[in-house]
Amino acid sequence: MTQRLHLVFGGELKDPTSTHFRNVEDIDIVGIFPDYASAYNAWKGRAQATVDNAHMRYFIAHLHRLRDEETAASPTEELD
Repeated sequence: MTQRLHLVFGGELKDPTSTHFRNVEDIDIVGIFPDYASAYNAWKGRAQATVDNAHMRYFIAHLHRLRDEETAASPTEELD
């Protein structure tokens, strides 16, 4: 079975209508999760904990969508 990893992260945005972080060094990495359900639960908990700050946003990134295991890697990716 294919593993579908999800990254949950967030932080304070410059403007609540954008997705640009105020300070990238302060991004909160909640964690990497093995499935969407557990990522969603982590996202929901962190988002609810920061609901009073309109500039705080948390996101779920679908890491499995960033890499196609069926496609050969470029020479720069194989730097073992």
